[in-house]
Amino acid sequence: MTFLLTLLAAIFVLGPLIALHEWGHYIVARLCGVKVLTYSIGFGPKIAGWTSKKSGIDYRISALPLGGYVKMLDEREGEVSADELHLAFNRQHPLKKIAVVAAGSLMNFIIAIALFWVLFMTPSEQLATKIGQILPDTPAAIANMPVGDKIIAIDGHKVQTWEGINYRLANRMGETQNISITLESAEQATQTYLAPVTEFMQGDAQGKDALTSFGMLPWQPQIAPVIGELSADGAASLQGMQAGDQITAINDTLITDWISATRVIRDNPETLLNFSVLRDGDPVMLQIMPQAKKDTLGNRYGQIGAMVAQTDIVIPDAYKTTVEYGAGAALVQSFKKTEQLAVMTVSSMGKMLSGMIGLDNLSGPITIAKVAKQSFDISWEMVLSTAALISLSLAVLNLLPIPVLDGGHIVYYVIELIRGKPLPEGVQIAGLNIGLLLLAGFMVLAIGNDISRLF
Repeated sequence: MTFLLTLLAAIFVLGPLIALHEWGHYIVARLCGVKVLTYSIGFGPKIAGWTSKKSGIDYRISALPLGGYVKMLDEREGEVSADELHLAFNRQHPLKKIAVVAAGSLMNFIIAIALFWVLFMTPSEQLATKIGQILPDTPAAIANMPVGDKIIAIDGHKVQTWEGINYRLANRMGETQNISITLESAEQATQTYLAPVTEFMQGDAQGKDALTSFGMLPWQPQIAPVIGELSADGAASLQGMQAGDQITAINDTLITDWISATRVIRDNPETLLNFSVLRDGDPVMLQIMPQAKKDTLGNRYGQIGAMVAQTDIVIPDAYKTTVEYGAGAALVQSFKKTEQLAVMTVSSMGKMLSGMIGLDNLSGPITIAKVAKQSFDISWEMVLSTAALISLSLAVLNLLPIPVLDGGHIVYYVIELIRGKPLPEGVQIAGLNIGLLLLAGFMVLAIGNDISRLF
């Protein structure tokens, strides 16, 4: 059932993005006077579709849902009658070719902007960007950043939400230069702190989010570390923990709240931990080994199968803020966010190729499907956000200057525009073969990463 729901979520999210990407190619081709033969969602054998009596275009859904294609009349792919030569793609001006090829990615950019626009127009109550905790032995602690001040900028870029802060920090992954954090005190005085980082988020920081790796966290409730419900097959229950136990220490770490307890547990999968608990006022010692779990991205974390007893949480007004934009301001923000994430995506690719961050950060269709499923479990806003991020990724990836991808074809047509004639067919074929090998290599690596995250 989980597999089926994951598959349906992936189809629901990816299907429209692929269809609209191909529709971009399709509609611009027709506007440029190019004859379209086939519009397909998916590759391989046709499983459903129809042929238009008016245009003769074969609209189809194909068996392999990992993309799609628009087949156009082209002398390089078959004979073209003399009266239709002007409709062939290969006979078009280079600028028309570029427009047709770029239209798919342009459509994905438009989708991302539109979805972000809807999200920015939706009022949401969020945690204010006031620092609630500084973790020891982290860049934030080394920079002596104070708890309670409001974060207003990262590296000179204004931030309004913790999501924005996380993105700005994640963009520095693998880097060694200082990270600049501008804070605003309760008296509205601003001060900029320089936090030293060395290969940020690498080594021991692998698997942690950017905020935890940097060491500054939002406000978190002080919840007593008292055990509530226990999973029957969880490590805690199997090793003698009981409902009502209060955790006082784990190994040599003093525990005063639930969040600090979960942090130690999550950071120590399959590691035997010594738990000190109070049971009816009496001290009890337990040894529990957290079971290893994996998140969507394959990062391992520990879990003991215990729920907290306290469930009522009240957020102080000082740590709450409502984020809301009018239509115009929301559109501006959506363009800014799209630009930021596009630059971040390209930067991350460059860092992977240069070795600054590991190739294990590359994700394939399995991870994308799992993320889509998780977004449905959370909220409709998360579904739209996930769809926007995937659409943006499709746009950027397709524009990479690799033959076979849209970006590679655009490079060919720019050269044709400059030379006044196409590149020799042999050169184009050689480039396409190299592109196929590169693309196949990336796909194998991405799917391999997906599989390793599963097992």
